[in-house]
Amino acid sequence: MQKFLFLLLTLVLLGPLGIDLYLPAIPAIALGLNSSESVIQSSISLFILVLGLGQLIAGPLVDRYGRRPMAIAGIFLYLIGVSIAATSINAAMFMGSRMVQSLGVCCTSVVLFSSVRDRLSGDDAARAYGFLNGTLNIVPALAPLIGGLIAQYYGWRAPFWALLGYTLVVMVLVLAFLPETRPANTKAVGSLPLGQYFRILRDGNFLAFALVNAGAMGMALTYVSLAPTVLMSTGGLSPLEFSLVFGANGFWIMLMSYIANRIIRKVGRPVCLATGAILMLMGGAALFAGLALLPVAIQLETWVYMLPVASACAGLAFVIGPATSYALEPYSKEAGIASALVGFVQMAGGAALGLVAMALPLPPKASLAIVMLTAFVLAWTAKRRSKTVKSTISKLN
Repeated sequence: MQKFLFLLLTLVLLGPLGIDLYLPAIPAIALGLNSSESVIQSSISLFILVLGLGQLIAGPLVDRYGRRPMAIAGIFLYLIGVSIAATSINAAMFMGSRMVQSLGVCCTSVVLFSSVRDRLSGDDAARAYGFLNGTLNIVPALAPLIGGLIAQYYGWRAPFWALLGYTLVVMVLVLAFLPETRPANTKAVGSLPLGQYFRILRDGNFLAFALVNAGAMGMALTYVSLAPTVLMSTGGLSPLEFSLVFGANGFWIMLMSYIANRIIRKVGRPVCLATGAILMLMGGAALFAGLALLPVAIQLETWVYMLPVASACAGLAFVIGPATSYALEPYSKEAGIASALVGFVQMAGGAALGLVAMALPLPPKASLAIVMLTAFVLAWTAKRRSKTVKSTISKLN
């Protein structure tokens, strides 16, 4: 099982590395390509948009052609995208490279969720999803610092060449060790399965659990987007101090994910959902309380913002694994399609929630608090739904 999860981990890192590694180099990329920073920054939104929509196409392909072939195809697309990014001569070429990279991640993401569903279910699947999600948080903790150092000494193209090297290693590992896990009775479709998508989305349990991930993603996106304003522009932190605080929160989420994975078998998925919901409620309530009760000078302190964020992020670590496993559990014969829908709801729903919150005429902390409270409602609703879902556990073959 450990080798299997390690292989999946190498795949899942392609997504966040494709976003976080080049963040510090955005000004240099804009200068080098004779473009504006806002255009280059928009490549992040483009990446996430394509990732959300593309999974709807990748899902049936993973069920039709298998997990291993689609993983290889996704890595190949990713290699092409990184190569184009590293050799871009204008902004249009760079933006196109981001779309190709994201299409590659669409394939590897669906393969990841489908493979776990093929091999595991119940609490075991929840622990696997939680482990992979928790480990992901080391990327936003370290990647910007690593990418910034590489770009500082070797230029803005160097992070993409480094990412190309990592992707080649992943390709070798997948070719050598990744097994085909698609069940023999998987339902394969020849075209975009709109009927299956709508049928699964009409399943109230599926939608309730998938929306938990959307709430968690919306909270994470809102926090990441607003943190520079709250901590640097308003709070007065230097870029280095901001990176350290930002990175520390990433390690905190990873620690909480580890703890959640260790205790899930003892307390069960419903308790983890309830725990995560309460932690997100505490975070949102603390942000509102700080705005209402603390003097303005105290509100500028870093801890006033980061302690509520830490509480809500701990809640995120507790809900992702159980919610994902509950959503996918009934769909063993169409795991690729169901996995694609989970990814779509998470990305599209999370992005929509974050954009709406940031568009509200409210202080940044209040906007984030609203998203935290929304995530609490979604997680608590899913926890109540979990009482009616029969839990099953299957072991690795």
